[in-house]
Amino acid sequence: MPVKEAGPGQRAGTRRPTSPGLIALILGVPVAPAAVLVAVILSVSGSRPASPATGQPQPGVNSLGAANPDVDPGTNLPGTVAPGFTLTDQFGAPVSLRQFRGKAVVIAFVDSRCANVCPLTTWSMTQAVSMLGPAAARNIQLLGIDANPDAIRVADVRAYSQAHQMLGAWHFLTGSPAQLAAVWRAYHMYVAASHGNIDHQPAVYLIDPTGRERTLYLTQMAYASAGQQAELIAGGLSRLLPGHPAVRGGVPMTLARTIGPGELASLPVIGGDRAAGQVLLGRGHAHVVVFLASWVSELSDLPGELRVLADYQREALRRGWPTVVAIDESQTETAPGALSLPLAQAGGGSLGYPVAADVSGRLADGYGVQDLPWIEVTSASGQILYRHDGWLPAASLARAAASAAARPAG
Repeated sequence: MPVKEAGPGQRAGTRRPTSPGLIALILGVPVAPAAVLVAVILSVSGSRPASPATGQPQPGVNSLGAANPDVDPGTNLPGTVAPGFTLTDQFGAPVSLRQFRGKAVVIAFVDSRCANVCPLTTWSMTQAVSMLGPAAARNIQLLGIDANPDAIRVADVRAYSQAHQMLGAWHFLTGSPAQLAAVWRAYHMYVAASHGNIDHQPAVYLIDPTGRERTLYLTQMAYASAGQQAELIAGGLSRLLPGHPAVRGGVPMTLARTIGPGELASLPVIGGDRAAGQVLLGRGHAHVVVFLASWVSELSDLPGELRVLADYQREALRRGWPTVVAIDESQTETAPGALSLPLAQAGGGSLGYPVAADVSGRLADGYGVQDLPWIEVTSASGQILYRHDGWLPAASLARAAASAAARPAG
């Protein structure tokens, strides 16, 4: 059985939500207290999101939730006026919901230090706008509302925006604890903090140009479905815009086939040791596989951690331990090539190991990645021998890899 360890100083994050109670509350459907309690317990436990228990799925996708549980087809809302608020954005400026009347507004509840589902939310938001084209984008406003009660400074929302290349793409809003709590209540958001761990519902609301709530989406913790979720959000926005602009660059809505460690996979090398244009993972290839993205620099010294992996790589080559393959989780990179700068700062080609790209997200889903960075030691037989959430010192990584290498094959 693989060993799962929590990283020291583990970052706040959001677990998989299940929230039929949220949908019912928004729609004004009476919900028994016991039902609300069950919904909250499921949300905290990190269960797979369930299809909404009430409300109407988006037209044309009635069966999508059952056919593909890794996307939320969206739930139509009754068109009540969206609760107003005035908060502070990443530049320290006051921003109110009312000032965007006349535009379609996307409101997402995002943990300013999240390293799991929130980057999928923000990527799908920006990608949805891109799918509608620049003319439509002028009539769309993206808003984020901080859902981390332990990180509510302007510096926190600015750091997230900068790390995700979104400084000019949205307003990421924060405020005092009382101000944020009032907005969370108004939008029926469950937000909780305990010992540095943050739980909240990764909700995305579409508000029409008259200021009324029209659609609710819940982001799922699945990398390969991010493009599908973006297309669904783009379709929801199109219905709110003049002329209903066409959605470009659509993707199939079928459930993506994941690629696990027991399957052979070839990934394109984008940095580090470029001796081979492709890197092979899976059976026959024991590796220390490190899933990462450029934006983890918000939470750690990414160039420094890449150099730590280089230190381990030199020792691994000398001792015959599993060698490093770093994998950029491209489905969460808002800007193409964003990893190139931290790679250059780390020494680029002198790292001694390849940096590959998981352009589809199917590998991350197949390896069970729930956070970034995420480290796994795999055997030549295609087993995961060790898994760790977060960075590791070179000595700890060496101990884990040496122990894994010493295990009998099978």
